[in-house]
Amino acid sequence: MKYSAGSTDMLNGPLTHKIIQFAIPVALCSMLQQLFNSADTLVVGRFASSGALAAVGADGELIALIISLSSGLSIGVNVILAGYIGCNKEALVPEVLHSSLLFAASAGLALGLAGQFIAAPLLRLIRTPDSISAMSVIYLKIYFAGCPFLLIYDFASAALRSSGNSRSPFAALLFSGFLNIIMNLFFVIVCKMGVAGVAAATDLVGCCSACYVLYVLGNEKSCFHLNIRRLRINAGCTLDILRIGIPAAVQGGVFCFANIFVQAAVNSFGAAAVAGSAIAMNFEYFGYYLITAFGQSATTFVSQNYAAGNLKRCKKIFVICLISSLISCGAVTTLITLFRTCACTLFTSDIAVIQMACIRITLILTFEPCCSFYEIPAGVLRGMGHSATPAAITVAGTCALRIVWILTIFRHFHTFAGLFIVFPVSWAVTSLLMCFALYRVNCSATHSR
Repeated sequence: MKYSAGSTDMLNGPLTHKIIQFAIPVALCSMLQQLFNSADTLVVGRFASSGALAAVGADGELIALIISLSSGLSIGVNVILAGYIGCNKEALVPEVLHSSLLFAASAGLALGLAGQFIAAPLLRLIRTPDSISAMSVIYLKIYFAGCPFLLIYDFASAALRSSGNSRSPFAALLFSGFLNIIMNLFFVIVCKMGVAGVAAATDLVGCCSACYVLYVLGNEKSCFHLNIRRLRINAGCTLDILRIGIPAAVQGGVFCFANIFVQAAVNSFGAAAVAGSAIAMNFEYFGYYLITAFGQSATTFVSQNYAAGNLKRCKKIFVICLISSLISCGAVTTLITLFRTCACTLFTSDIAVIQMACIRITLILTFEPCCSFYEIPAGVLRGMGHSATPAAITVAGTCALRIVWILTIFRHFHTFAGLFIVFPVSWAVTSLLMCFALYRVNCSATHSR
């Protein structure tokens, strides 16, 4: 393949620095996407009201679910295109690229429209407090309207990353991140729009990000060149993408689905708990996105090398990604945990809210690096074409376990701390199952080759 500017040769040469150079922009992209919501939380908490802060926080898990579904589906694009590169089938890339982008736009429009009707029922389902429900509905409806931009950005970015270019998607979000903060402040302080203002700002910067990555693809000189006239949905390509993307989306989505039950339990402790939990979630994502970045790196690097028949290199990729994930996430979560009180004061001066936030930060961030033991194996499994296996394990080890915990143990120990202990417990169970699955698949692949 002719590698364009910003792309990485994943099939030859040393791996460590290439994986790190690839993963860091991916992590920063996810962090910047989360910063859009964090900026919403910070601005409404400081310049609107505690009620507005809680309203945005109540939407947190639902928004995380939308983002997970979008990014999960886009993994199908990444795996298919990376596989074509690995086995020298670059001629098939344009058909997949154009089909996936048109599918992303269509699916985004459908989701955005559906969101206008399901926003209020979803918030009632998770028992959002009446005092903040109206503002929560407004924020969620406006966020849904930006879904076409979210899916287009994720699918276009996945295509770029499959060739090793993780820097262009990051550049798009870097600019949009600064723009988001400026627009948040303008809409909330100057226009007095409250939660509607921060939601509208998120949609507008999402549009900017999507336009930028499309512009990059439009200027590609390789097989990844985007030609608007070639946009059409190919049923075969779309089914191949969904075959991998749907299980990956399910794997990410079940976390959020289970956490929606958690959010409903949080809501039972009142507005201060909702606001505190929302603040803590902002910090959790930073460590977790480092882990998922190395998981995505494992998927992309393994996809190319597995297609090329280099199993030994695939094993090296797994080890490098696992160690890098543990070290980077551990460094970030340790720092945040040590200075959790100071970090929370960035969002609010309400002592009750800060106390609730610190409880969640202590119980979750202390153990968060352990997520590496299921995310990295899951990334390797997807790269080897086994997308359904990690999804099934996540449903059992995370979704089911957390729901059972809330319906049983939490009912007998109805405390804020008792609710969040389930997170490290579910991580441990899921990690054991995922590592065992990778071992079995690796043994089978070694014998077959």
